[in-house]
Amino acid sequence: MRDLRSLRLDLKFLGFSLGFLLLFCSTHCVRASIHEYSSGAFFPRSNSFFFHGGSEGLYASEVNVSSPSSDGKSFIRFESVTFRRTKESASKHHDMQQKTGLVEAIIVEIQDRERIGGTYFNSEFICCTPELYKEKTCKVGEVIIHQNSDNPEWPKRLQTFFDGKNEEVTMATTTVFIEKTGMYYLYFMFCDPQLKGTVIKGRTVWRNPEGYLPGKMSPLMTFYGLMSLAYLVLGLGWFLRFVRFWKDILQLHYHITAVIALGMCEMAFWYFEYANFNSTGARPMGITLWAVTFTAVKKTVSRLLLLVVSMGYGVVRPTLGGISSKVALLGVVYFVASEALELVEHLGNINDFSGKARLFLVLPVAILDASFIIWIFSSLSKTLEKLQLRRSVVKLDLYRKFTNSLAVSVLLSVAWIGYELYFNATDPLSELWQRAWIIPAFWNTLSYLLLAVICILWSPSQNPTRYAYSEETGDDFDEGVALTGTGAKGTGDLVNKLERKERKTTEHVFGLGDDLEEDKRE
Repeated sequence: MRDLRSLRLDLKFLGFSLGFLLLFCSTHCVRASIHEYSSGAFFPRSNSFFFHGGSEGLYASEVNVSSPSSDGKSFIRFESVTFRRTKESASKHHDMQQKTGLVEAIIVEIQDRERIGGTYFNSEFICCTPELYKEKTCKVGEVIIHQNSDNPEWPKRLQTFFDGKNEEVTMATTTVFIEKTGMYYLYFMFCDPQLKGTVIKGRTVWRNPEGYLPGKMSPLMTFYGLMSLAYLVLGLGWFLRFVRFWKDILQLHYHITAVIALGMCEMAFWYFEYANFNSTGARPMGITLWAVTFTAVKKTVSRLLLLVVSMGYGVVRPTLGGISSKVALLGVVYFVASEALELVEHLGNINDFSGKARLFLVLPVAILDASFIIWIFSSLSKTLEKLQLRRSVVKLDLYRKFTNSLAVSVLLSVAWIGYELYFNATDPLSELWQRAWIIPAFWNTLSYLLLAVICILWSPSQNPTRYAYSEETGDDFDEGVALTGTGAKGTGDLVNKLERKERKTTEHVFGLGDDLEEDKRE
């Protein structure tokens, strides 16, 4: 009994620890190749005003940039970018005046970030001042840029001037080709305080040599293709076992089949969504919506499957009894929260997805994930304890293998969450963007491996009754284990006490109250 209590405490601790860490684990966000600007405002910084136009990892062009075809080229193209200043600012000038206001587009590779501003001149200013003009080689009213000696054209500066009293000016359609792999940032900036209140609208198109898919996302297209094949192989193997032993199928097998089918559809939809995005530069609403929905449904059903398996559904209890409504309610709430988060991340404008809005959507999902984990490990510890008291040797061995697999996945998850937090903390500017894809890929891989373990442990067989709930014996014994007289009575008393304890504990922890009903056949 002491070993059982120790195991139970360890499982609860692992579940609570992972659930707590999930509160601080953020999901990955998707950046679009076409950055839209709709009346974006400039913000003051030092003696300048700036607007962040986007940032993406771009691979170097694979062909000569002077060739007429765009295939194999990497570039940033400015399309219909318009700046609008206030009437008050425009009225301070005459109609015949030229260059009455300057807005600059600055493209910088992240490793050259220190070349923007007066850092090289030991100055905190970003824009050139009369004092710096006298001492250094910069022009008053322009952003200070210290050119790279190895590549004098970078960081790239594109200038657009207002003329006369014009309130609007449109930037010339320009394409900037990328010849070096890196993380590129785009900023629109001006130094003239009279332009305060200026807004920007239009868009920029970012393209990699292989297509419009952002550099962070391009490896994921290949990954989703491979995962689709992996689910297909798993589904084919499961289907063959399912057909072979279809007369001995348990209810749990249908649930596992549903999860495999959902996973296969999810990976296939994401692959086709990424492939279409890569070729057109636009995300089709229909495919993306289906992919997002399949992801939310699959995540929900997978968690419910782990929960009911941990409760011993079909093994130590024929039904979930009154607790079914609570399980279903948690599943519905989780689906709604997960669907909302996925929709905003994949269909919303990334430039409008602020940190507070993200936290508002991520936090409920993290709390629900923590609830699932705690409930799973709490139920699993009770199932193991019940099986050991009943001396159900075969079923106990099955659940020990499942527990070990789940424990390994928890340890891997905790370690990976720690790595993800370290990765995000040490790489705030996405300098390691070429490795960022492995973070979401890990969670999909781990989910697949855990599903494969369940498929192996609960694989359809010719004699599934050794794992199934036995109505005739009340499931108190296992074949080949004889208990007579006082021993059987003592075991029955222990089981009854354990079940009463379960009711009290579950009522206290999950607030299930009188709805929790153990099946009377047990």
